[in-house]
Amino acid sequence: MRLQRQNSSGNWTTLSSALTDEDGRCGELVPEGASLAAGAYRLSFDTGNYFAACGVDGLYPVVEILFRVRSGETHFSYSVAAESERLHHVPGKLR
Repeated sequence: MRLQRQNSSGNWTTLSSALTDEDGRCGELVPEGASLAAGAYRLSFDTGNYFAACGVDGLYPVVEILFRVRSGETHFSYSVAAESERLHHVPGKLR
């Protein structure tokens, strides 16, 4: 999983990346005590490599969620449940 921020010229800068644990959860993408500045962000999930490691030819090589942070926001939720041929959105948290 990778967290990126879009700069003023439209390019994406990687802020952090992490692997999910055995439960499919990711610890903190944003360091403890840090916050996200107002702007556009993208979460990318490398589902292609995940499914390949499981011996499955998945339908989605990458799943991306684009979202906007507004001034003063400090808590964000997300969750993605992907099967080899389906994609589900399930509420969760970005910490």
